[in-house]
Amino acid sequence: MQKRFVLASVFLTGIIVLTLQFRPASTSAAPALLVLSVDASANRHAISPYIYGMNWADAALAAELHLPVDRYGGNATTRYNWQNDTANRASDWYFENIPNNTPGGSETDAFVDKDRGAGAKTIMTMPLIGWTPKDKVTRCGFSVKKYGPQDSVDPYNTDCGNGVHNGTNITGNDPLDTSVAITQSFDAGWVQHFISRYNTAANGGVLFYDLDNEPMLWNSTHRDVHPSPTSYDEMLTRTYAYAPAIKAADPSAKILGPVLWGWSAYFDSAVGSSDRAAHGNVAFVAWYLQQMRAYEQQSGSRILDYLDLHYYPQANGVSLSPAGDANTQALRLRSTRSLWDPTYADESWIAQTADGPYVRLIPRMRDWVNNNYPGTKIAIGEYNWGALDNINGALAQADVLGIFGREAVDLAALWDPPTSAQPGAFAFRMYRNYDGAGGTFGDTSVSAASTDQDQLAIYAAQRSSDNVLTLIVINKTNGALTTNVALTGFAPTSVAQVFRYSASNLGTIEQQPDQAVSAAGFSATFQAASITLFILPVGSAGGGTPSDSFLPFVER
Repeated sequence: MQKRFVLASVFLTGIIVLTLQFRPASTSAAPALLVLSVDASANRHAISPYIYGMNWADAALAAELHLPVDRYGGNATTRYNWQNDTANRASDWYFENIPNNTPGGSETDAFVDKDRGAGAKTIMTMPLIGWTPKDKVTRCGFSVKKYGPQDSVDPYNTDCGNGVHNGTNITGNDPLDTSVAITQSFDAGWVQHFISRYNTAANGGVLFYDLDNEPMLWNSTHRDVHPSPTSYDEMLTRTYAYAPAIKAADPSAKILGPVLWGWSAYFDSAVGSSDRAAHGNVAFVAWYLQQMRAYEQQSGSRILDYLDLHYYPQANGVSLSPAGDANTQALRLRSTRSLWDPTYADESWIAQTADGPYVRLIPRMRDWVNNNYPGTKIAIGEYNWGALDNINGALAQADVLGIFGREAVDLAALWDPPTSAQPGAFAFRMYRNYDGAGGTFGDTSVSAASTDQDQLAIYAAQRSSDNVLTLIVINKTNGALTTNVALTGFAPTSVAQVFRYSASNLGTIEQQPDQAVSAAGFSATFQAASITLFILPVGSAGGGTPSDSFLPFVER
């Protein structure tokens, strides 16, 4: 690791000036100072609680975090049969029907029960693929007895193969080996089941329904029943059939779609670029939104409430991966910029695509919505920056949650969430339960910016329950940074509480000595590889709510 040097901090009026860590350079030019700014009167907007969601959250962790939303998602949910509590595991596990043995009911009822116990809203994945397991029996999509030897078989059930022989996919299998055809009435009946058990969405029942899971991958993940690539037109036909049936069953429910796997699917269907060319060369997401808008204009009914895209950073060794070496860890922390930064050229194969190199995912999603179906909310139903068992992943996760709040994402759910003891869980605790007593980051975002977010990121929000200003500062470097913090638009008391999670103690969030605060701000040292939270109460003179109002989150 290269040696770093520290410049003395300098305080400038109205901004935060931080000591800068820098690498020795051959030029004699002085490095620029790293500057942060916080203005509690600017850029105020509500932070949706649903950005702090997970997929398949552990029950105890969900309760501890007061988890706002929990998603029942993944490949197996595309072919889950609520009537017999059986799912086909698709290419994840030998295209095999595996019955659940859920005590007292079904896996999905137990999932919703868990969420209700934690106070979380459920996102339930509803099948659009047209097939579901035909009975509560273990069955094979590619039976060795029927289709011959295969390159790999289930070690626990050797008749179930992977559908590949000598490196070539087996074709022509019969979907009826495992499945029965279904229509939209299957989904509508499932919604009615949830209503009978939990009431309507408006009255505390299941609130969110995903329109299947990653349909542009069906011809690989579910090729035993859907070998043909999913096209623009197939997606439209299925959405127009299933989404209205879900809405008719529960008009108060919210629907998310098209639940795409990642970058390539945003622009092209599984058929490829020829399908895009046949649809006016309009990117798939934009076209899909146009069709959803057309449906509302023709019918008077909205059948899509959230644009839901999945996003996994594609740089080598980042997503769903261990921490890696120093270069990979730096890349992980840097790559969060792909969520928002229009100047960040993605450091993966995305940069070589015709639609690259700038991902700028959240602004891009907002542009698609504003240009094609205004009023649609934006959701990132799956994402993962990896290394959740390491401080490096915790820093990235905390950064991502801060970005979601600042950039006004409406809903997000981490895929493959951490265990309660892993560092990634502490990143969530810093926002959802930093003190073990339900203390949370603010719910109204305010202006907070950094001139070098690769080194030090800052997020700020005001809490409506008590008007306190909360600041989260993430030191992504391996050295301490001493800073002066200047505040505008907020009149604090003379002391602030401080909570810190860092590499020096991965087992707990530590409360630090109170921080002295003046009307102009304060000076603090940010420990290497740390997440620091400041709780700044409003002074007795008032002035803590510049706009004289908060912007509460409202579910439309």
